[in-house]
Amino acid sequence: MAIVLILGVMGCSTGERVDLGDEASNNLIAAIAGEPDQLDPHKTTAYFSFQVLENVYDTLVEPDANLQMRPALAESWDVSPDQLTWTFHLRRGVQFHDGSPFTADDVVYSYRRIIDEQLANVDKFSAVTEVRALDESTVAIRVEQPTPNLLTNLGGFKGMAIVARKNVESGQIATHPIGTGPFAFASQRSGDSIVLKANPGYWAGAPKVSGVTFRFISQPSTALSALQAGEIDWTDSIPTQRVAQLQGDDSITLAVTPSNDYWYLALNQAREPWNDVRVRQAIAYGIDRDAIVAATSYGTATANQLAIPKGNPWHVDYNRYSYDIEKARDLLRQADASPQSLDMLVTTEYPETVTAAQIIADNLAPLGITVNIRTVDFATWLDQQNTGNFDMLMMGWLGNIDPDDFYYAQHHTNGTSNAQKYSNAVVDRLLDAARVETNRDTRMQMYTKAATIIADECSYIYLYNPSVIQAWSTSLTGYEVRRDGAIRFRDADLTRGDV
Repeated sequence: MAIVLILGVMGCSTGERVDLGDEASNNLIAAIAGEPDQLDPHKTTAYFSFQVLENVYDTLVEPDANLQMRPALAESWDVSPDQLTWTFHLRRGVQFHDGSPFTADDVVYSYRRIIDEQLANVDKFSAVTEVRALDESTVAIRVEQPTPNLLTNLGGFKGMAIVARKNVESGQIATHPIGTGPFAFASQRSGDSIVLKANPGYWAGAPKVSGVTFRFISQPSTALSALQAGEIDWTDSIPTQRVAQLQGDDSITLAVTPSNDYWYLALNQAREPWNDVRVRQAIAYGIDRDAIVAATSYGTATANQLAIPKGNPWHVDYNRYSYDIEKARDLLRQADASPQSLDMLVTTEYPETVTAAQIIADNLAPLGITVNIRTVDFATWLDQQNTGNFDMLMMGWLGNIDPDDFYYAQHHTNGTSNAQKYSNAVVDRLLDAARVETNRDTRMQMYTKAATIIADECSYIYLYNPSVIQAWSTSLTGYEVRRDGAIRFRDADLTRGDV
């Protein structure tokens, strides 16, 4: 599935620092581009919700800055020799924000809630057959087959948070969440802000700031102005066209970090002539990735010919498709194909797809191909994709960590997101084997081979990896931008004077 970033709709004008009472007077003030739809981590799929919830909840394990899974509420774990039972040893003495103790029963309740109610992240438990508490501080998870990405599934993001049963049963979790994280929910002003307060008893150490106030500022230019004026301390709402200029601005700290997200083109292989690999390869040689990157992200993204970016431990070097019109022409001649038109499906809700389509239309014109850009709303885009009503489409995949997330659903013959109808028996065997392979080196070899075939045969024509772009005040220290986009303020500190 493609995880969709919900567009911000709430505005907030700049001015003096927001006054939300004594409890928030010395808080770190962070501007995000929209208001969370709700704060139940098991039900929301909104990016803005998870920006807040990252600081309220914990998971059993969590990714570090290099996206390697590390202990969190589970301080250690064991795997049985047959790889079918995972035993997690929980931290003792952890409390929820209301003072109630955290135990193995909370883990079982949280996971059974997602499974039994078929909530947003139930697919993460597709291989799980049993979750049970062995004692107050030990949980056993049984899987039907070796599942090397189980840790990533359990801790990759806060949608798998451990929640408090009475918070759920009281019906308050969506508006007043209670977690075990570094900050506790304090208050919310609809259309304006959410206030969190520091959790002094946090198991990893009390935060250095008194709390965090999330303000909702939908316009990037407004958020940037507020940061430069000292009205906020942090924002990830930065106009990409300003990035080059801001890199020389000593009054703020700017971070541009490659993400794990990627954007791609897909040609419909259920239609001629796109079912011919040589025609798809001709299109891959016929597009100018650098021009697309420059136009869609003002150069802040990184052109890439595979899904996984450099810096990720699963990255594979691949550079087959240079921008080469003559090579494209030759491939079309070899295929005895001369397509006159191409129906390209894009959506107004992701304007980069429209911008890229215009460049692609110019790129393919020398090949005698007229690109008919069909611009629709996202709901229509999804329907057209699912019914196969397109020649080519452009979209992005967001939030992946494990290589299985990058390849299986998209490129396996029976993949749930294989809208382009790609099918290769060798790739299927590799992807099936890799998702149950527990030897890391062997698994890497399998994914390297599968990814190379996928790119060679243009199941997707990969375009670029966008960057995570954030900026903060020079008085804010201890904060690090992450390639998974997680906003963690647990180690942040502020040295600014009172305002």
